[in-house]
Amino acid sequence: MESTSSVAIDAGSTAWMLVSSALVLLMVPGLALFYGGMVRRKNILSTMMHSFVAMAVIGVQWISIGYCLAFGSSWHGVVGFDPSLVALQGVDHLKTYGDKRIPELVFIMFQGKFAIITPALISGALAERLRLRSYLVFIALWATVVYAPLAHWVWAADGWLFKLGVLDFAGGTVVHIAAGVSALVLALLLGPRRELRGRAAAVLLPNNLPLTLTGAGLLWFGWFGFNAGSAVAVETPVAGAVAGLAFATTQAAAAAAALSWMLVERWHSGKATTLGIASGIVAGLVAVTPAAGHISPAAALVLGVLSGVVCYGAVQWKHRVGVDDTLDAFAVHGVGGLLGAVLTGVLCVTPVAGLLASGDPTQLGKQLVGVLAAVVWSGLGTFALGKLVDKLWGLRVSDQQERDGLDISTHGERGYHLEQA
Repeated sequence: MESTSSVAIDAGSTAWMLVSSALVLLMVPGLALFYGGMVRRKNILSTMMHSFVAMAVIGVQWISIGYCLAFGSSWHGVVGFDPSLVALQGVDHLKTYGDKRIPELVFIMFQGKFAIITPALISGALAERLRLRSYLVFIALWATVVYAPLAHWVWAADGWLFKLGVLDFAGGTVVHIAAGVSALVLALLLGPRRELRGRAAAVLLPNNLPLTLTGAGLLWFGWFGFNAGSAVAVETPVAGAVAGLAFATTQAAAAAAALSWMLVERWHSGKATTLGIASGIVAGLVAVTPAAGHISPAAALVLGVLSGVVCYGAVQWKHRVGVDDTLDAFAVHGVGGLLGAVLTGVLCVTPVAGLLASGDPTQLGKQLVGVLAAVVWSGLGTFALGKLVDKLWGLRVSDQQERDGLDISTHGERGYHLEQA
């Protein structure tokens, strides 16, 4: 990373990046609502807490050491480190980030919102049985050991995947594949919820689908900052043509995926559900994330349709094999991220930073390398950290706590007091 104070700050680009950062942070409460509505009434607060507490834990971790490791001076393309970036002590608020004409602190805060939401996504696979203390320790370690190096590989100018030419416009590998694979690993380590032991076909009904629909809407809204804001990586000014392209492809993919999920669900089960359209929206947003600034709106429609169908199939697969991915973190984020990252190599048309010539036949191979690296690194890292935390404190609550519900057993609160209404 290079910073310089000699480049004049562009007010429009800076304003857009501030707005984008706020939009991405809004996605975290949106995720809390999305996840919270899908669990049972006795676990709504604990589930939402997993998202909110990530804003606190990773908010501190990112400023303290996360940004330094992700975007500091590179060590052989593997991880960054710059003593002046520890706790951001050496960051001058008057400096700009590279040649992007935005203050370096704005870039740091924008990237920090990605670091926050990624471990929050993982929690969806672990809801209703995860010990809070262990979750706090795990996400702090995971953001440092797994997320920061992977972000450096893909997004830092000296990262080895960046130099290879792997395209990840806004986080298909760094955010969604990493979170989805990690969610699957931890779900397997934890085992199924007590009601699902030996009963893979059991149905545990959501407590409040209107909350889930509201959360999906906030995620869609915030995702425009997530994707269009990521134009910071490819052009000057930031608030320019690539941002507009990413905005359009985000809309196209989400809409197409919502429709394709509804149609395949109606064909498969006879009903088009509200939970289905919410899941389809998120599947399309996930899949377009790595491709948003690299594909045409028409290609985004295709990607959206495919993501709705493929992620719906992944949800059915998890039920058949008995994996208790509680809120489909792997089935939607992991599988959608994998699909989007790979198809970016097929559908991409936009040259970026001289790395890609339109129609480059080698891009698919580069994408596959990036996908494999993200899967292996996040999978092995999560397994090691999960085992460590489990050995020290235990990942899972007791059977009695799980029976009572985590809201009352962990927090001493209830989400609803309907008898007093």
